[in-house]
Amino acid sequence: MKKSLIFLFIGFIGIIISFLRLEGDIKNFVIVICIFFSFFPYIIENNLIQKREREKEEKFLEFIRDILENVKTGTPINKAILNVQNRDYGALSSHIKKLANQISLGFPLSNALENFANEVKNDLVFKTIDLISESNRSGGEISSILSTVADSINQTQIIKKERKSSVVNLQVQGYIIFIIFIVIVIILQFFLIPKLISIGKEDGNYLGISPENKIDFSRIMTIILVIESFFSGLVIGKIAEGKISYGIKHSFILVSISLISFFAAKIIF
Repeated sequence: MKKSLIFLFIGFIGIIISFLRLEGDIKNFVIVICIFFSFFPYIIENNLIQKREREKEEKFLEFIRDILENVKTGTPINKAILNVQNRDYGALSSHIKKLANQISLGFPLSNALENFANEVKNDLVFKTIDLISESNRSGGEISSILSTVADSINQTQIIKKERKSSVVNLQVQGYIIFIIFIVIVIILQFFLIPKLISIGKEDGNYLGISPENKIDFSRIMTIILVIESFFSGLVIGKIAEGKISYGIKHSFILVSISLISFFAAKIIF
């Protein structure tokens, strides 16, 4: 979080300097670069958080399976948790050790499990722990519940992986289509519109396109690129990950690509 704030501050300083010292298209190009620089660490951090959440779900499945193995031998569930506490569960290891410590200190199992779920802060973990707690309180067959839970989590993960692998091509196609869209916009702005302006001058502005209209058209194209890239990113995230929030990183990438390409083209052409 501190690194993100540092990059945001540096980018903000860069934007102020650009407004004070630069002019024209170069100023716009540098401002876009500064904005990209400012938010890039945040996007990386957000991506790491998403990976950590997926790791929690994978390791939680291992945790449930290990407990199930102990319970099947007749070991009580609280004792089973103590038996597996020192195994490597990645992002969940510290939480599981804390859970085991609370059980060792005499915490009621339901309270310890509730604390565990609240600290992990994962929907899948929270729902599963709630189910296990209810089963334990009602005196149900805990091994049967754990087996069902493990199968359910495993099936959920398989479905997620299959969906992700099946939409990779669609995700790539989304990027390719958007890049083609950027190329078309650049061709319109820097080749077709200037040609129409020259024709308009020769024909007494027959086509109604003047240099002033060209400037307005440029602004419109910039707005269209930003809107199109932002929502295209959200759609790609929804298709690939199943959640619109996961599309933020794709939106950031597409907005950056579109603005950098557009303003770089303005400088070149």
